[in-house]
Amino acid sequence: MLGPVILAASRSDKMRRFISAAPGTKQVVDRFIAGETVDQVVPVIEDAADKGLEVTLDVVGEDITTPEQAAAARDAYLELIERLKDLGLGTRAEMSVKLSMFGQSLDRGHELALANVRPVVEAAAAIGTTVTLDAEDHTTLDSMFAIHEELRKDFPQTGCVIQAYLFRTEEDARRLAAAGSRVRIVKGAYKEPASVAYQDKAEIDKAYVRILKTLMQGEGYPMIGSHDPRLIAIAQELGRQAGRKLDEYEFQMLYGIRSDEHIRLAAEGHRMRVYTAYGTDWYGYFMRRLAEKPANLLFFGRSILTKG
Repeated sequence: MLGPVILAASRSDKMRRFISAAPGTKQVVDRFIAGETVDQVVPVIEDAADKGLEVTLDVVGEDITTPEQAAAARDAYLELIERLKDLGLGTRAEMSVKLSMFGQSLDRGHELALANVRPVVEAAAAIGTTVTLDAEDHTTLDSMFAIHEELRKDFPQTGCVIQAYLFRTEEDARRLAAAGSRVRIVKGAYKEPASVAYQDKAEIDKAYVRILKTLMQGEGYPMIGSHDPRLIAIAQELGRQAGRKLDEYEFQMLYGIRSDEHIRLAAEGHRMRVYTAYGTDWYGYFMRRLAEKPANLLFFGRSILTKG
């Protein structure tokens, strides 16, 4: 199983330096990362809008060790929102944020993360869009869900992410499948112990379907984060069974992966949102993309060999 090995490497400074210096890295990183600056990502947003797609934007970076870095992450999102406002793209793009970027792991991190993310959520609402709180490893989730609940008091459209491989998620889904909620379901991309998470792919897929059924039968707005053709077909069938119209749920896929499927689903009338990451601190995000799918790792390996 290469996934756990790659996830372990994502926390290694030595591997970070090695991979960053590898000749073929930039070619592969460019496949998953839309750019390093707001200026570079704006054409990607505009191109998606022209194709009938929506986006959710992630300013990558998780290794926050000081309150000043957390404030800088907040300001990067505020800069992005200001540009979206100027371009009139607020209704086509939402934001995805990791609370670790906003200081969640620091001293009094829960309060710091809430204080930093609130102005981002407020600014997003002012231009007609919203924010989704990404899920990270299981030790951070109680804090994330508490911040989500607090933000929804003033900004009920604030979304959150749940991960199918965690044992706790079926209960979380039942709680979150309420009117007005926005919930993205993903399989999960962090290395989690067997005490809290399914380790077998088939078990994770079964849990995903059970959780998705709960969300579809609920009163909220499900967001299906998957590239798996079988799960996409199951989601469509569960939507039909629940009597949902095509605009009462959406699909989400990563920038650079199955782009033809993005277009196909949009052409069928589905809401299709492309998870688009950008920024200079791409390493952790990039390594999780490699861990999720062996084909990504093979593509990376071939790039290094042909460029070396």
